[in-house]
Amino acid sequence: MMLGKLLVNVRKEKVVEDKKRIEEFNEFVLCWLATASKTGHPNVAPKEIFLSNKEGELLIAHIASPVSVKNIKENPNVCVSGIDVFTQKGLKCTGRATLFFPKDKHFKTYLSLLSPITKGKFQIHAVIQIKPEKITEILAPSYLFYPNTSEEDQILAAKKQYFNTL
Repeated sequence: MMLGKLLVNVRKEKVVEDKKRIEEFNEFVLCWLATASKTGHPNVAPKEIFLSNKEGELLIAHIASPVSVKNIKENPNVCVSGIDVFTQKGLKCTGRATLFFPKDKHFKTYLSLLSPITKGKFQIHAVIQIKPEKITEILAPSYLFYPNTSEEDQILAAKKQYFNTL
């Protein structure tokens, strides 16, 4: 019973008031795009070619995302999450997605922003533009259940886990 109360109090989302924090996505090496079909069937796909532009939108390259693209055509409501794997902190962004294909007006502009990230390794078939409606913080449970947890603690634990060192 006590754990249930703790979970309810701890898991309240902290909404980010400063929409400029969307720029933090530029520090992540991977993000996850969640979509749902018109019938509500979910899909989550990792994305490595993405950025936050100066207009405060997220731009994600469609390289090999047929299910994400199909779902966005049916249901433009999406969620994107990204975390720093060492600090184990990140952001979740919900909003509406728009697809831009080569024939569309802004495609070339968005392509010019995303192409340098690919280093010529991938062809970008379309660009997924997300206009954030709500941004919330993501924190590893350690920060919530152990309030004295520091970023340094998390970084050391992550390096030990990933690199089996220290």
